[in-house]
Amino acid sequence: MSKDEVFKENMQSIGDFTFSKNVASVFDDMLERCVPLYQEIQRMIVEMAVDFSVDGTNVYDLGCSTGTTLLNLGQNIQSKVKFIGYDYSEEMLAKCKQKLDEHQFPRDYDLICADLNQGVHIENASVVTMLLTLQFIRPLKRDMLIGNILRGLNENGCLILVEKVLGEDSFFNRLFIKYYYDFKKRNGYSELEIAQKREALENVLIPYKLLENRELLLKEGFRYCDIFFKWYNFCGVVAVK
Repeated sequence: MSKDEVFKENMQSIGDFTFSKNVASVFDDMLERCVPLYQEIQRMIVEMAVDFSVDGTNVYDLGCSTGTTLLNLGQNIQSKVKFIGYDYSEEMLAKCKQKLDEHQFPRDYDLICADLNQGVHIENASVVTMLLTLQFIRPLKRDMLIGNILRGLNENGCLILVEKVLGEDSFFNRLFIKYYYDFKKRNGYSELEIAQKREALENVLIPYKLLENRELLLKEGFRYCDIFFKWYNFCGVVAVK
């Protein structure tokens, strides 16, 4: 696994964060060092997806990046399903296909390059996962995307959503961000790396509050919605049609 050093050197000008070839090449390390309890989140997603998957349906991963979630789902779901991964970054999809090939992924799957801001075609789905993806969708487009997902899910199908979130008020927000940066420092990131990545993400990653995400899901028509994971400014939500 290549080490994430994308923001290690002092940059004169910092552009918006993109899922470029450089980022794709170190993305797995970036997730491990930037997402608290990442392996446990993956385990929980798989655990729920196993229970919700149904023979003859589709399982979607929206924002599939390098394919870690698809791989884990494919190795654990026993139901006869088709796996479909969406990502707008061709570089990420290339890494995803490489990873699936290296692990001799035996399941039926499609990888689709598409911008989720333009909507997504979901059909006959029993499970849809979105791991740290919705936060990159423009806020004005999120209602449409969640609505598309709901319409493409079969009855009793689920959406598993993991997001970076804002605190419910500014006091806790500042506190949780401090704890998060302390976490990144423990994982070997310097103050410079943290500051430069924060600036690059400023106009790209736009988090909601946890309750705002929950309200969005219920407003669009999901029957049930509950929190399955919470670590300061990260949360996991599962919603059922």
